[in-house]
Amino acid sequence: MLPYRGGMDINGWLAGGGGWLTLALVNAGLAEQKNRTRLGWFLGSLILGPVATFLIVVWSPAGDR
Repeated sequence: MLPYRGGMDINGWLAGGGGWLTLALVNAGLAEQKNRTRLGWFLGSLILGPVATFLIVVWSPAGDR
C-alpha cells in the first residue's frame, strides 16, 4: 500500500465547500431560467444552500405575476 502523500481527495473537497459552491452555480442557472438575477441567487445560495434550491423551484417565474 502506498503512503498518503497529502493533497485533497474528493471527500475533503466536498467537506471543504465544493459541493456547496457547485449547488450555488446550479441555482444561478435555475434562477436565470425563472427570470431572476443570477448573481443575487448565486450569493444567496452560498448562504442558504438547499433551501435556495427549493425556493427557486417552487416560486413561479418573475414575469408570471
